[in-house]
Amino acid sequence: MNEKALHTLEYDKIIEKLVGYAVSPMAKERAAALRPSAAMSDIIIWQEETTEATTMVLKKGTPSFGGFREIRPQLKRASMAGILSIAELMSVGEFAYVCRKVKNYARKENKDEVYARLDEYFDLITPLDKLENEISRCILSETEVADDASAGLRSVRREIKASNERVKEHLNGVINSSAYRNMLQDFVITIRNDRYCVPVKAEYRSSFPGMIHDQSNTGSTLFMEPLSVIQLNNKIKELQAKEKEEIEKILIALSDMVTANAFAIEGNLELLTQLDFIFAKANLSLAMDGTQPLFNTKGYINIHKGRHPLLDPKKVVPTDIYLGKEFTTLMITGPNTGGKTVALKTLGLFTLMGQAGLHIPAFDNSQLAVFDNVFASIGDEQSIEQSLSTFSAHMTNIVKIMDEVTDDSLVLFDELGAGTDPTEGAALAVAIIQALLERKIRTAVTTHYSELKVFALTTEGVENACCEFDVETLRPTYRLLIGIPGKSNAFAISKRLGLQEYILSAAKEFISRDEARFEDVITDLEISKKSVKFEQERAEEYRREAEELKKEVERQKEKTREQKEKILAKAREDAKQLYVQAKEEADRIIKEMNKQAKEANNRTKVLEQRQKLNEKLSSMQQDFLKSKKVKSNHKAPENLKPGDRVYVISFDQNGEVLTAPDKNKEVMVQMGIMKMKVPMAELMLDDTPRPKEKQKRQQPTKAKFSKSQFISAEIDCRGQLVDEAIANIDKYIDDAYLSGLKQVVIIHGKGTGALRAGVQNYLKMNSHVKSYRPGTFGEGEAGVTVVELK
Repeated sequence: MNEKALHTLEYDKIIEKLVGYAVSPMAKERAAALRPSAAMSDIIIWQEETTEATTMVLKKGTPSFGGFREIRPQLKRASMAGILSIAELMSVGEFAYVCRKVKNYARKENKDEVYARLDEYFDLITPLDKLENEISRCILSETEVADDASAGLRSVRREIKASNERVKEHLNGVINSSAYRNMLQDFVITIRNDRYCVPVKAEYRSSFPGMIHDQSNTGSTLFMEPLSVIQLNNKIKELQAKEKEEIEKILIALSDMVTANAFAIEGNLELLTQLDFIFAKANLSLAMDGTQPLFNTKGYINIHKGRHPLLDPKKVVPTDIYLGKEFTTLMITGPNTGGKTVALKTLGLFTLMGQAGLHIPAFDNSQLAVFDNVFASIGDEQSIEQSLSTFSAHMTNIVKIMDEVTDDSLVLFDELGAGTDPTEGAALAVAIIQALLERKIRTAVTTHYSELKVFALTTEGVENACCEFDVETLRPTYRLLIGIPGKSNAFAISKRLGLQEYILSAAKEFISRDEARFEDVITDLEISKKSVKFEQERAEEYRREAEELKKEVERQKEKTREQKEKILAKAREDAKQLYVQAKEEADRIIKEMNKQAKEANNRTKVLEQRQKLNEKLSSMQQDFLKSKKVKSNHKAPENLKPGDRVYVISFDQNGEVLTAPDKNKEVMVQMGIMKMKVPMAELMLDDTPRPKEKQKRQQPTKAKFSKSQFISAEIDCRGQLVDEAIANIDKYIDDAYLSGLKQVVIIHGKGTGALRAGVQNYLKMNSHVKSYRPGTFGEGEAGVTVVELK
C-alpha cells in the first residue's frame, strides 16, 4: 500500500489510537505494524474477528490482559539451562495467571453463543495451572521466597530465627549486666556487617571483651560484637549461606518447570498477543461507534452516514458517499471550508481502515471496494528545499500517481489543476480525469473550476457533487449532495458581508449570460435537491420510529406470554409436589395404622378408610393437573388496594393484594407463602369474613436479654480447620447480632496466616458485619480480628 497516501489520509493517527487500546507490548507492536491488505480473504477474516470481539465486549466486557508482559527472554534463558531470578519467575507466573483468566473469559453462558473466529484462539490456549500454582506457592514477591517453598528452606529459616533469638537473649544479658552498664553508650542492640553488636564507649574498647565492627562518625562510639555471641553470629552466617543454597535449589526446580512448559508458553504467548490485538480493534470500534463494512471486488463504494473518525464526534456531520456503480468519477465542487477535503479524506481513510480489518464509523451495511492501492494528492505540498511551487509539487505527485496507478486502484485529487493559469489548469485537469475515466479507475476530485462542472454534466461515467452551503448564515452544512454541481457563492457571500451594490453590479457585467444562466440552473437544482433530501429524511425517520414501535409491542407481548406460561407452569408444579407429599404422608400414616391394628374388624375398617382416602387423593390429583381458565362471566374488580382479599381464578386460591394495580393492570398477590403478579382479569373479590388473628405475644426484649446472658464477646478458633472455624463463627455472629453485641473478637492465632485469611474473607461477605480490623498491641495483634457489628 502507498505509504505516502497512508500519511496523507492520516491513517497513522488511527493506528496511534489502536495502539493505545492494546495492553501488552507485543500487541502494541503488532498494532503499530498494521497495514491494509489487498486480499479479500484476509480482509473478511480480520473484519469478522473484530466484529466477534466487539460482540463479546458488549456482552462480557473486555478480557483482562493485565500482567501480560514480554517473557520470551526468560524462556530463552531457561531453555539454555539458566536459572531464572525470583522476579523473572514471578513474571512467568503472572503470565500463566493471565492465560487462565482469558481461558475462563471465553466460557459459554449458553450453547447458542458461538464465535467462529475467536473460539479457535481461546480453545488453543493451554492451561498452565500447575506452573502457576507452584510459582504462586513458592514466591511471595519479586524479592521473597515463601518459607513453605521446600522443607529444607523452612527448616533453615526456623534455625535462623531460633539463633537470632538466642543472640538477642545474650545481648540483652550484656545490656542489663551491671558489669557492662557504664561501658555502653546506649542500651540497644544494633547490626553492623550483618552481625549483632552493642554500642560501646570508645574509652572502654580494651575493657569490653569483643570484636570491633564499626564506629560512629565522631569516633566516640564503637560497635562491638561481644565474645559470647561470636559463635552464635557465625552460626547465623552459616545458616544464611545455607538458606541461599536452598533458595537456589527452588529457583532451579521452578526454572526446570518453565523449560518443560516452554512450548505451551510460547504458543499461549502468540495466542494472547493476537487476542490482545483483536480486542484492541474491538475497543477502537466501540469508541468511534463503528460498524463492519461489506466488501466487494466490483469497485462499488456506498457509505451511509459516514463520520470522519478524527473529528469531534459531537460536531462532525454524517455524510453519504457513493461511487463506482453508475459512475466511476466523482467531481466535488463548492466553496472553501465547505467540507470537500473532509469528504475526500473520509472516502480514502474508510477504504484503508476497512482493508486493515478495522470497523468504520458509519451506518450498518455500508459498502467498500477492495483496492490494490490508494493514491492521494491532498493539501499544500509546496517544497522549499526542492524550490518547487505549489503547482509543481502537486504535479510531481500526480506524475508519480499516473505512473503507478492500476485499474484496481482508488485515486483522490484535491484541487486538481490549481496553482496555475485557470484555463490551462482546467484543461490539464480534464485531460487527467479523462485518462483515468477511460480505464474505469475509481476517482474522486475536488475543484473550483466551472469547466470541470460542465465536463461532469456532459460526460458519461462522471458525476457532480457539492458540499452544501447556507448563504443566509454564511456557513457550510458539511453535507455532500451527489448529483448537483456546487456554486462558489462569491456574489451572495460578498453581499451578505456588506459589499456595495454598485461593485456587485459591475462584477456581474463581466460574467456572460450563459455563465449566469448556468449558475441559475445550479441554484434551482440545489434548492430542489435540498427539499427532496429533507422529505426523504423525514419519511425515513417516521418509518424507523414505526418499526421500533412495532418491535417494542411484539417484545412486550412475547414477554407477557412467557411470564404467564412460567407462572402457570410453576403453579402446576408446586401443586403436583403438594399432592405427592400429601399422598406419601397419607400412605405412611395408613401403614402405621395397619401395624397397630390388632383385631381383624379394626383392620377391615382401616382398609376401607384407606380406600376412601386414596379415592379422594386421586380426585385431588385430577383437579390439580387440570389447567385453570379465567371464567368468562365474571367482572374484574375495580379500585383494588393493598389489603383487599381476592380469589385467584387461575390458581383456585384465596390471597391478599399487596400492591396497587400497575400500568399493565397487574397486582402483586400473596397466596400462602407464594407472591406473584396476577392480571386483574384473573381476580375476584373475596367477601368471606377474615378469621381473627391471634394476638402474638411479643417478647423480643426478654429473648434478647436471655440470649445476651450466655453469649461471650469473643470466640476462640485456634487449632480448627478453615471450614470448621467459619461454620462456628457464622453461628456465633448470628447469636451475637441477636444479642445486641456491637463488637466481638475472633481469636485465630498467627500461625501460617491461612486461618486468618479465611476468616477475614468470610467477614467481607457477612451481612451483619459493619467493619473489621486486626488486633492492636494489647488486644492480640495479628492473632485476633476485632469485628464491629451493625
